[in-house]
Amino acid sequence: MSIAKDDPLAVRISRALAERIISGAIAPGVKLRQDHVALEFNASHVPVREAFRRLEAQGLVVSEPRRGVRVAGFSPAEVREVAEMRAALESLALRHAFPHLTRSILNEAERAVEASDRAANVQAWEEANRAFHRTILAPCAMPRLLQTIDDLQAASARFLFSGWRAEWDAPTDRDHRAILLALRAGDAEGAASTLARHVQRIGQVTHSRGRT
Repeated sequence: MSIAKDDPLAVRISRALAERIISGAIAPGVKLRQDHVALEFNASHVPVREAFRRLEAQGLVVSEPRRGVRVAGFSPAEVREVAEMRAALESLALRHAFPHLTRSILNEAERAVEASDRAANVQAWEEANRAFHRTILAPCAMPRLLQTIDDLQAASARFLFSGWRAEWDAPTDRDHRAILLALRAGDAEGAASTLARHVQRIGQVTHSRGRT
């Protein structure tokens, strides 16, 4: 679905709703009512409809004729699909980013890894995890690719939050440290391969965790 020109209010509404959907605050199957959203954000129906279109483009909601807009569910097949797409696209982005990665960027990525090790809950861990990925991938300077990856990472976060609703122990992320080690050693292919395996493994863990 194509997205119309940027509307600051529509962007703000879509981001706020996306955060609630990804975190699980709005559950799959819940209907989003234009009137209620417009009232909450003191907006007309025009930016609300645009916000819904943005959410649909991200795969977070579905629009059904005569039934309105509802929060999309997800299946095990979708979890696998997102993991495989992320593995392919993030390794591609990393290969293009590699020539532009500086010591400063890698140090920033390492700080994100340390933050994930200290995470007190799944939300903090996911934020640090996404910061790591964004830091090492952003230098590829391919905005369409990065936007697609960002949407896929949002979907991954949603799957993650659905699986970890109770206890949380921050995992020590050896994959991230292995990626950093390869990058510092100048091994672009080793880093990209490790990144691809890492994303696929996280998808498998999230899938199995969501069924428990």
